[in-house]
Amino acid sequence: MSTTTTTPAGLVRIASPIGRLELTSDGTALTSLTIERAGSLPFDSVAENSNRILDRATKQLGEYFADRRRSFSLSLAARGTSFQHAIWDQLSALHWGEVTTYGELGLGAGRASAGRAVGGAVGANPIPIIVPCHRVLGSDGRVTGYTGGNGIPTKLWLLEHEGVLLTA
Repeated sequence: MSTTTTTPAGLVRIASPIGRLELTSDGTALTSLTIERAGSLPFDSVAENSNRILDRATKQLGEYFADRRRSFSLSLAARGTSFQHAIWDQLSALHWGEVTTYGELGLGAGRASAGRAVGGAVGANPIPIIVPCHRVLGSDGRVTGYTGGNGIPTKLWLLEHEGVLLTA
């Protein structure tokens, strides 16, 4: 979700199976992807202004939702702390249908006991789907927290789309 109040250099909205998506860019990299929540997006009142990076992101997301793309190849410029970037880098390394846990992410970042901080970093991810925070499960394999779109139902849709089999 976008946390900036300044108008982005580039902005597009696209339809998807999980609701409208709003993508922003600084002109050279993708800076955010927001999934519609309660019928609204952060920059709904701003006119669209596409550019090459947004056109490429739109094409790749269309292929992802059509089950013709399993990884993304885009320039990203997410704003965050070094710890958040350490978590997001691990998320970006996950392959289609591969899941991890908050604990495993903490271990990978050298902070095994930082569960709350890991959860905060995952939740602060400004480029969901492309930086696949939906692939993070609780330590017991349960689907937990997701702030994008409609929350857990959106996360479940994304996991099922990628063929992740979940047990009750």
